[in-house]
Amino acid sequence: MTRPATPSTGSLHAPDEPPSSAVLPDRARLLLWLGRGALIGLLLFTVVFDHLPQFEGKGMPFRAPFYGASALFIPIVWRLRGRPAPYPWRIDLLVMAPFFCDTAANAVNFYNTYDRTDDVLHFTNWTLLGAAIVLACQRAHMGRLNAWAMAWGMGALAIIWWEAAEFVVQELGTAGLGLTYEDTVGDLLLSSTGGAVGAAVTLWIVGRRTQSRS
Repeated sequence: MTRPATPSTGSLHAPDEPPSSAVLPDRARLLLWLGRGALIGLLLFTVVFDHLPQFEGKGMPFRAPFYGASALFIPIVWRLRGRPAPYPWRIDLLVMAPFFCDTAANAVNFYNTYDRTDDVLHFTNWTLLGAAIVLACQRAHMGRLNAWAMAWGMGALAIIWWEAAEFVVQELGTAGLGLTYEDTVGDLLLSSTGGAVGAAVTLWIVGRRTQSRS
């Protein structure tokens, strides 16, 4: 006579819900809370004090909800994909980071103080975006070359739509963007190059870590 199977008492989690430690380590949870808090806090600052000279003509109240959406993008995608473990917290932080950098640079008046701020951030922010896309592609078990090409292509597509959105905002009456043909071409080159570099560097780092573990 067979004994009826008894449920395991090793975990109180439902079968389709991984333990919290497997989904998100405590250190990663803290970093995410700090990242989200810093981004949302800065965005609130730009909306409440949009009359300050560093925000003049920047359309910060218009940007705020779109920038804030970056804090929700990865959690929503993760849930729609069935909450696979581990939670992609590095990708989450990398997606939020460009919007934090841009908002912080505006808040401390870097754009009006240093002429090259826009160039530096276009390259840097798309480096972060390229890294995020590569990590996402590797979670999908995509090959290294394909992951790099995907990151470069998606980064290039992102800057095209970014420049188009800035043009629309300027045409709607936001006068502080100062868009020119030279500026747009420079942004396209810097951002697409940053995406390619970020993807390549991330693949190299991941490859080194994989070799050290093997």
